[in-house]
Amino acid sequence: MASQNETRSKKPLIINAFVMMCSGHQSPGLWRHPDDESWRFGDIDHWVELAQILEEAKFHGMFIADVLGGYDVYKQNLDAAMTSGAQWPMNEPLAIVPAMAVATKSLGFGVTVSTTYEQPYHLARRLATVDHLTKGRLGWNIVTSYLNSAAKNLGHSEQPAHDDRYAQAEEYIKVMYKLFQSSWRDDAVQLNRETGVYTNPALVRKINHKGRFFNVPGPAITQPSPQRTPLLLQAGTSKAGKIFAAQHAEAIFVSAHAAAVVAKSIADVRQLARDDFRRDSRAIKVLALVTPIIGETEEEAQAKLKDFRKYASTEGALALFGGWTGIDLDKYGDDEELRHVESNAVRSTVDAYARFSPANSKWTKHTVAEHISIGGNGPLIVGTAAQVADGLEVWIAEADVDGFNFASHSRTTGYALFPQSFKDIGKLLLPELRKRGLFWDDYNVPGGTYRENFYGQKGQKHPPNGHVASTYQWKAGVPESEHVIPE
Repeated sequence: MASQNETRSKKPLIINAFVMMCSGHQSPGLWRHPDDESWRFGDIDHWVELAQILEEAKFHGMFIADVLGGYDVYKQNLDAAMTSGAQWPMNEPLAIVPAMAVATKSLGFGVTVSTTYEQPYHLARRLATVDHLTKGRLGWNIVTSYLNSAAKNLGHSEQPAHDDRYAQAEEYIKVMYKLFQSSWRDDAVQLNRETGVYTNPALVRKINHKGRFFNVPGPAITQPSPQRTPLLLQAGTSKAGKIFAAQHAEAIFVSAHAAAVVAKSIADVRQLARDDFRRDSRAIKVLALVTPIIGETEEEAQAKLKDFRKYASTEGALALFGGWTGIDLDKYGDDEELRHVESNAVRSTVDAYARFSPANSKWTKHTVAEHISIGGNGPLIVGTAAQVADGLEVWIAEADVDGFNFASHSRTTGYALFPQSFKDIGKLLLPELRKRGLFWDDYNVPGGTYRENFYGQKGQKHPPNGHVASTYQWKAGVPESEHVIPE
């Protein structure tokens, strides 16, 4: 086992920045810090500057999270989220990607878009358009959404049941494959000025999808983009989420406070991919949320953390917790021990935190809030670059992850000071990882697509053989009669 872990640990890691189009992603309240610039999230220059910082440091990509509603479980209203800036206000993430792409050459952009509230025909056009504009550097983080506040604003009385959302997502992704991969042959666009043929009609066909959730005749209105299907990302660890990921995900994001919490889920997904879907389980890359706070010395790093805690919002943290879990901790007293209350959901959730933080003997709602107010639902690793790298190697060895989502100090990864913490990662941590053989010196394919740099293989623009999406691709020269669209 040791040699296997050693082999894994010396494989170059995939490193993403984890951000959101708001000021209080995972660390609500830190916008108050004099050095924080997250409040500039509505300024295009802010995002262009960040993209350039990340590309200079050779990050693989920027992963942009998103939600479609506000965090209104805590106290049954939005006040705490609004006051603290806890993922409120929130802008639409896909819109900023082309601006960042024109200022960079190789950085990828993974954008969260839900399958629950948007028609696939419409989304296929939006994603293909941005994949064209970025020259193939787009990824799609597939989510099913989790906030009732979003559902109520998008035509539902409440959010659809969990398994129904995944059933819809399963049909949704197949419609997307048909539109992206099957409705146009690779060589359908001819741009022949002599014959006057722009697109050969014989090489474009309807998909005629008829299903439980969607009826889409097609064809796609956009021609195939550089990747045809954007790089596919996913973040569910429920039973339905693991089945979906095992079949469709090229990268999976996980978040927990300790490697042991997610190790079994990761192993389960790899086994499902191998046994049920005949995929190379190592082709699925697992990225864990980690929030590093780095100093030239351990004392400096600890001083940074102490400084950040002065600005963190307890109310904002409780608003985020309520949205993530559906649990309103306002119902409990300030000094009430949450591991002794009547609610199984509260006890089990708090036990999961307490198990990996033995220093906290009594868990109240304020203890929970402090625990997640910086770093959200992932671990804080505080120390020198070498100490942080040691902590990352524990995750590689114990959870079998392939990389990390770094933000700066917040939830699925997070960031506290924006963009200074990304500068610290580039200046201090990534050189340490390079020294250990854990990070590349440059992009595998400079100027290439997100998928080429993700797999480290020039020419791997489309979903690889072995991935279900590849079976949908209508390749150049193949007669329509010889390529049946999979159901």
